[in-house]
Amino acid sequence: MSRFWSPVVGTLSPYVPGEQPKLQNLIKLNTNEHPYGPSPRALEAIRAASDDTLKLYPDPSSDRLRQAVASAVGVEPARVFVGNGSDEVLAHAFLALLKHERPLRFPDITYSFYPVYCGLYGIAHETLPLTDDFRIDVDDYLPGRHGQAGAIIFPNPNAPTGRALPAAEIERIVAANPDTVVVVDEAYVDFGAESVIPLTARYDNLLVVQTLSKSRSLAGLRVGFAVGSPALIDGLERVKNSFNSYPVDRLASAGAVAALEDTEYFEQTRQAVIQTRMRMAAGLASLGFEVLPSSANFVFARHASRDAAELAAGLRARSIIVRHFRQPRIDQFLRITVGTDEQCELLLKALAEVV
Repeated sequence: MSRFWSPVVGTLSPYVPGEQPKLQNLIKLNTNEHPYGPSPRALEAIRAASDDTLKLYPDPSSDRLRQAVASAVGVEPARVFVGNGSDEVLAHAFLALLKHERPLRFPDITYSFYPVYCGLYGIAHETLPLTDDFRIDVDDYLPGRHGQAGAIIFPNPNAPTGRALPAAEIERIVAANPDTVVVVDEAYVDFGAESVIPLTARYDNLLVVQTLSKSRSLAGLRVGFAVGSPALIDGLERVKNSFNSYPVDRLASAGAVAALEDTEYFEQTRQAVIQTRMRMAAGLASLGFEVLPSSANFVFARHASRDAAELAAGLRARSIIVRHFRQPRIDQFLRITVGTDEQCELLLKALAEVV
């Protein structure tokens, strides 16, 4: 611990992202990146934006990008907030909307950045256990069971489990908590779940966060957005403009706009991932794995008799990287990103050898 740190620094347990090894001929199935590249139109837009205008600051309001998001999801631009990836959008939401006297609530098995933000911003929080089959219990988030929450956040589909709630079930949570902000993190929604963005027109306490890193293949650009009532968006804008008033750079904005407009490429590649996921899940089941139902671009699976750490090590020895969480309740699961058909075939072949 450095004697120069502010007091809060020593109390933090930083988020640990998936490993990004620099190895040759590696099949990388550990960080949920899209197996197919960005839209060619997005790449062309980035190249076109790489000109003399880079000497100028980007638009602080990101008006063109906000309009593109609004058009893509069917809302007014005033209901859209954009930032450097959904993690930054979530960070602003934690500070602007989720810090109250009563504790924030989220699942015990979920995106591990949530408790990190709580530590950074001094937010009291409670975790509610997933069911035995790793589903979010909607009744846990209704005021009658545990009392009123200060705020609520959860991913849909959940991570790292991949399980999704129907929109009607999420609406139960939002409707039952009219004076509580509910944030739904839809990072993986395009791979098989139902977005609740349409509900933001009826509920002013609902904020929906999405990213272009997953289904739009733009993890390297860092572009995310939120959709909600103008009051929620104004709260995010106030925090953003007290931190960094130029959040999305010119190249990222150009690429993101083009990707959002290329709906044909988006549909083609996301459907390819969904089809490969189904084949991969069936292949894993044939090898003795229990595979949770997934609506994401990954699967969460455990073997009936083989230790997860040993399986991960066996795959690594064969130049295949998957994610293993050493966390209670899920330490026997592997989270495996859906790759190309060829990559998934090689994964299944390697697992057959290891098992």
